[in-house]
Amino acid sequence: MAVITIDPSWLAECLALDRCALQGLWTEEQWRRELEDPRRLCLGWTDAKRLLGVACGWLIADELHITVIAVDPSVRQRGHGKRLLSALLQQARQQGAIHATLEVASNNLAAIALYSDAGFQSAGTRLKYYSDGSDALIQWCRI
Repeated sequence: MAVITIDPSWLAECLALDRCALQGLWTEEQWRRELEDPRRLCLGWTDAKRLLGVACGWLIADELHITVIAVDPSVRQRGHGKRLLSALLQQARQQGAIHATLEVASNNLAAIALYSDAGFQSAGTRLKYYSDGSDALIQWCRI
């Protein structure tokens, strides 16, 4: 199993993972943009047969804005999200980022714990940010 850089050739696998891990959060066009834009970092975790996790973010000046971290539900709670997040932060740091930001649903306790363990702190709230009406916590950390 390995963390690799993914590109547009992984589009179908990203869509399949999105459907099972994120209930179809992103459209095909959103994934295509994420994978094609050279300012974005996209990492995948694969067992050589299928994509089991992704972590993506935008590099903007000295900041990484994390856009998605997802792990296949069949392999969650085994540290794979932590490995993906760590690899994404390390790659961003190597490319000049000094801090990272993200939004996380205020009711997503597993993700909040993951980010807290990585040093993220809440910096604010976006009320009713998600389509289901839930709030987003704005989180930040120095990398």
